[in-house]
Amino acid sequence: MAKATGDGTKGNPWVLTTPPGSSEFSAYRDTTLTPPTLVVQVGKTQVHYQLRCIEDLHRMLKDAGDWVPLGAADEQKPAAEGTVEAWGRSPTNPVKGWYGLKKGLRGRFGNYLPPVLEVLGLAQVEHNPRNNRMRAK
Repeated sequence: MAKATGDGTKGNPWVLTTPPGSSEFSAYRDTTLTPPTLVVQVGKTQVHYQLRCIEDLHRMLKDAGDWVPLGAADEQKPAAEGTVEAWGRSPTNPVKGWYGLKKGLRGRFGNYLPPVLEVLGLAQVEHNPRNNRMRAK
């Protein structure tokens, strides 16, 4: 289970680490934005994902029924097929494309979403130096 402080609100965001444990970031749910948004703060950079990505990713993992590679990649780089990252930008996912909301910062879905699902108790995430995977709980 991911170790995190905070409760996922703007005033008390989760403080999480990426799956390899190499970087710290914070995240919170903001339902006042349109669409409702998962806000991820990495240093001075803020990344936004549609909040529904949490439930949609959990459903995808349940349907997969096994471990799915994370495959984190920046928006400008292609995502490896069959990864969480590829699914987060696929025209066949429930939103028909990117869950990321800020052009130029829509990638890294496979880096920041797994720890959020883990802290919510929705997924199990590996924490190896490289090539991590996740599966639904």
